[in-house]
Amino acid sequence: MSEIPFKNPGWAGNVGEYDLTEEQVRGIDFVGVRPLEGGHAATAATYPFMLEQKDPEAPLFEGPYEERFEKILTRYPTKQAALLPVLNLAQEVRGHVSPETMDRVGQLLELSSAYVRGVATFYTMYNKRPVGRHLVQVCTNISCNLCGAEDVLEAFLKHTNTEMGETSLDRAFTVIEAECLAGCGFPTCVQINSRYYENVTVEEVPRIVAHLRDKGDAVVSRQDRGDATPTELGVDLSSTGPEGEE
Repeated sequence: MSEIPFKNPGWAGNVGEYDLTEEQVRGIDFVGVRPLEGGHAATAATYPFMLEQKDPEAPLFEGPYEERFEKILTRYPTKQAALLPVLNLAQEVRGHVSPETMDRVGQLLELSSAYVRGVATFYTMYNKRPVGRHLVQVCTNISCNLCGAEDVLEAFLKHTNTEMGETSLDRAFTVIEAECLAGCGFPTCVQINSRYYENVTVEEVPRIVAHLRDKGDAVVSRQDRGDATPTELGVDLSSTGPEGEE
């Protein structure tokens, strides 16, 4: 059998002989902050829509969000066709899509409330109720399941001090099970808000949770996930519950 001509250190992209960091391969170094108004109309409908900061009472859609809403409409032949990206935008603003939000989206797109709810409730990517600042989705489909996904899921529940689908007391975490995250080559795959974490093991979960508590949605490097000590992370890992609880 021939030798594999590349290596994969556990994140998307074969590095071969190139000396590239994970941040460089993913483009994290130079992407920057996307403008709220959407930039060019061609990209206005492609933003991540599960952010760390969530405000269920935020108005739809005002200021730069109104501008992005109008740009989204220009990309579709009818208002009905723009329903999914507009629901994405609503969830980005409020963190979930409530019945009241669905009604308002229906008004803006000239669609019935029943139609909007029929679409929104079909997709699991739309949160129907408020979630924590970090929505943790653990894939337990076949590839991940064979590589310990159930144990990874239990570890996230333990270290966030939550039950499946509930939100922690400090509103920091909601942990749910995902059917498939299309990261089958890197099990166990975990999606936290709009960011993927690949090859997650039980041993890495405490450090991922601690990093999220301390630094929010900033990328968790492989060093932070597995090699760094609690002192290097600057976080006390002795507590598995919300801050201040044992």
